[in-house]
Amino acid sequence: MSGSTGIVWLSIVLLWIAGQFAAPPAAADCPRALATPIPELRSGRVPDGGAVTVEGIVTGVFVGPERLGGFFLQHDALPPAGLFVYAPSLPPDSVRPGDRVQVAGRFNRFRGRPQVSRVNELHVCTHAGLPDPVAVRLPEDAARLADLHDVKVRFDQPLTVTGNYELGRYGSLRLSAGGRLYRKGGSGTAESGDRQARQIVLDDGSYRANPRPIPYLGAKGTRRTGDRVEGLTGVLTHAFDAHRIHPTRVPVFVEANPRPAPPAATVDAVRIATLNVENYFLTLGARGAANQAELDRQRNKLTAAVHAIDADVLSLIEVENHDAALRDLLRTLNRDLPAELQYQAVRHRRTGTDAIRNALVYRPARVSLLDKAADLDPVHNRPPLLAWFTTVEDDEAFGVVAVHFKSKVGCPDTGDIDRGQGCWNQLRSQQAGRLLDWLNAIRRDDAPVLVAGDLNAYADEDPTIRFLRAGKRNLAATHLPPERHYTYVFHGEAGELDYLLAGEGLAEQVVAAGIWHINADEPPFLGFAGRTPARGPWRSSDHDPVWADLRW
Repeated sequence: MSGSTGIVWLSIVLLWIAGQFAAPPAAADCPRALATPIPELRSGRVPDGGAVTVEGIVTGVFVGPERLGGFFLQHDALPPAGLFVYAPSLPPDSVRPGDRVQVAGRFNRFRGRPQVSRVNELHVCTHAGLPDPVAVRLPEDAARLADLHDVKVRFDQPLTVTGNYELGRYGSLRLSAGGRLYRKGGSGTAESGDRQARQIVLDDGSYRANPRPIPYLGAKGTRRTGDRVEGLTGVLTHAFDAHRIHPTRVPVFVEANPRPAPPAATVDAVRIATLNVENYFLTLGARGAANQAELDRQRNKLTAAVHAIDADVLSLIEVENHDAALRDLLRTLNRDLPAELQYQAVRHRRTGTDAIRNALVYRPARVSLLDKAADLDPVHNRPPLLAWFTTVEDDEAFGVVAVHFKSKVGCPDTGDIDRGQGCWNQLRSQQAGRLLDWLNAIRRDDAPVLVAGDLNAYADEDPTIRFLRAGKRNLAATHLPPERHYTYVFHGEAGELDYLLAGEGLAEQVVAAGIWHINADEPPFLGFAGRTPARGPWRSSDHDPVWADLRW
């Protein structure tokens, strides 16, 4: 071999040796192992239970027994794909967002979600930095959310808190794009699809029940529906039949729906109001308070609410159908009131056989009771209670009838089933028709009558429409902007169930009307039976009170 040939071969050998020990590119920093690409694991072609090795960048860490018990990986190729690694015993500081890691364990699906569990090796290879979140908008991107499960995303649009029912129980909020969700009528397919496409659940990085502390609360210890969250960033998942975001940045809330002040009094006007008191029962453990402490809190909350509403005639819904309960509630409401503001009950013993009854209370210093009656037709499971009054100052006669129609729960298997307006809609429509006929039959010197109570029907549903077609006007709706037309929130949708309805003559006497949003927007854990009851009128019931001021 010549000298020049030996130099060439020596150079080749030295280059080969250097290649064996040179630093690999960033994507190959992990130990040399045959890794299964994340998209392959998500494809459904990999059988459960097999040993796998997977590589990726950590996008969200939720380690610990009070968290999800693992972390999310995402590969850095397009299209983005993510995967959850379940490692409940992993020390919290083992991985950080932005770490490139290699994980060896078993592949399986938990409630349909692909994941790696039973981790036996974890290598933190390098800190690669976080991938940019995928920009998502609703409802435009609703159809592609399934392709982004376990991927880091960002909502550049503001999202509105449209439901807070699960906040105290599971630490989650229901959010919607384009403002909060409303329901005025039936649940048509197109309408339901649009509402579904606008929604996402903000979760708290945990599936534990009864989180302590409760997340996402503001300075006043609440998170009201109608508030907004902006720039929401986190890992998108699907669990418990909903798309969810586990935030990787602390969500920024805007208190767009602050707690409202009590409705201001109108000079020289008579105020009429209705309030569903959410099962005011002295029988503990029946339907209302479970124990004495809860009953005391319920009394205090209702007292604060009623005193602030300051009504002269008040329709009370869901009082235990027992004279002692109404007497006790009356004592509660009169507590600390001066004599001229105290209430008396419209006494009536023909209250029906249901567990709850309707009641009317009034201030004798402001209105005088003329007469009373109840509609005892068997179509009513809770007989409507009617009372005629005259104003003390003007001697103007009018009537108020307290009503509570059949609820949408307890659905039958056949017959009056849910056909888009909730079950028992036919019965509620019959109750509305019967009440209108009864009121026409017992008219008293043409005195106008105001219907006050809980129809258990939304504004565009058949029972309510029957009243409107009969000439009744929705007093609160005529004095409020459309976004305030609600008294109840169910499954994240706000709608009217409680009304003050009056004919044209009486409606012309209304100088102010509204809905005091003290209950429906507040999370249930602030109620009298909640984990952390609020002071004052907040969540004194699950329905908002409706009021109207009349002047003759």
